[in-house]
Amino acid sequence: METNKKQSAIKRNRQGKIQPTSAAIGLAVGIALATAFYAGRQSTNSADIGQSTANQSDSNLVTSVRHPAANLAPSGAQTAIGAAIGASTIADIAQEAGAWVVNIDTTKVISFAPQPEIFAYGDQQFVVQQPAQVAQQRGIGSGLIIRADGYILTNNHVVGRADQIKVTLSDKRVFEGQVIGRDQDNDLALVKIAAKNLPVARIGASSKVRPGDWAIAIGSPAGLDHSVTLGIVSALGRSLFEISERGQLIQTDAAINPGNSGGPLLNIQGEVIGINTAVSSSMGSGHQIQNIGFAIPSEVFQDTVEQLLASGEVKRPYVGILMQELTPNLLQELALPPTLRGVRVAKVTAGSPSAEAGIEEGDIVTGADGKEFSSVEQLRANVRSHKVGETVVFQVLRQGKSLAIKVTIGDLKAYRHQ
Repeated sequence: METNKKQSAIKRNRQGKIQPTSAAIGLAVGIALATAFYAGRQSTNSADIGQSTANQSDSNLVTSVRHPAANLAPSGAQTAIGAAIGASTIADIAQEAGAWVVNIDTTKVISFAPQPEIFAYGDQQFVVQQPAQVAQQRGIGSGLIIRADGYILTNNHVVGRADQIKVTLSDKRVFEGQVIGRDQDNDLALVKIAAKNLPVARIGASSKVRPGDWAIAIGSPAGLDHSVTLGIVSALGRSLFEISERGQLIQTDAAINPGNSGGPLLNIQGEVIGINTAVSSSMGSGHQIQNIGFAIPSEVFQDTVEQLLASGEVKRPYVGILMQELTPNLLQELALPPTLRGVRVAKVTAGSPSAEAGIEEGDIVTGADGKEFSSVEQLRANVRSHKVGETVVFQVLRQGKSLAIKVTIGDLKAYRHQ
């Protein structure tokens, strides 16, 4: 019995003791793991430093002002493929932008006469007219602060002809708003509130936006203020005839709903590249579609804001011609060279600047101000780049002869009232 106990104790001691061979193997493995870990840390740190330097360099191309997404590459800049968005980038942008996004509530008093009540008594009928009744029509929308002294940009259809406009800031202060100017053609309105030292939106360049860029929408859908949605820029140069027939709108799949109108569409730098204005929800025949929203580009609303602040009205450049694209079929029909580029004048409005300058129906406009173009939109863009009263020189082909015709830009509003 004693012998068995000693043998058992010796066996347990051998099992618990670290053998020389095991110790050597463990030491080698430990050194290898430590080396690999150190090398990985060095590699990671080097990659982080390199990426940070590249991003800072790209950011300096756009602005030297620091903001939550300053370490991200600007839209249109050349950056390394695979650069990631930080985990809190969108939240940081939303927090900063939320300070200058406002909620707009409108009220309009509507008076209407109810249907008269008709009573029959025997063979006779009596009509009792009901007194006029009054109801309030309410609306919701969004806006953004563009000047620290209380100037707010929103959609014209948000404020409409409201009798009362209430603007609620991010700190929950409420102010009465007054419309000081409208641009009905672009569905924009400028509202003034009696406030000072307000945070102001940072405006980006919509001309640098590309399809596929990130897009962030902030607004008050269904009255839920400061709601944030994320998507991308789906397309550029879209047209909606009830808003803009000039092919200027930004299309996005960031969710836009009633109440988002007038709110900003932001890029990944937190800059405003557009004003959310409309959403398409139906293709006709009962087919419903989703994630097709439209925003007014910053280049468009900035021009409107400058004019409204200066004079309270917007003057729209106008020349008075209806244009037609030179398609291959049209060139063949007109017996023109297939390589000819330009637009055909389909109609000249009587009394318009073009008519007064001598532009005729059937003319082929091949350029303006020394620049050639091949589409209607290029010609429109050239006209829009001028102010009312300035001149544009059209290069015109008429019956095989080249002409240079100088047209003085008119004001669209003035010609509408003729």
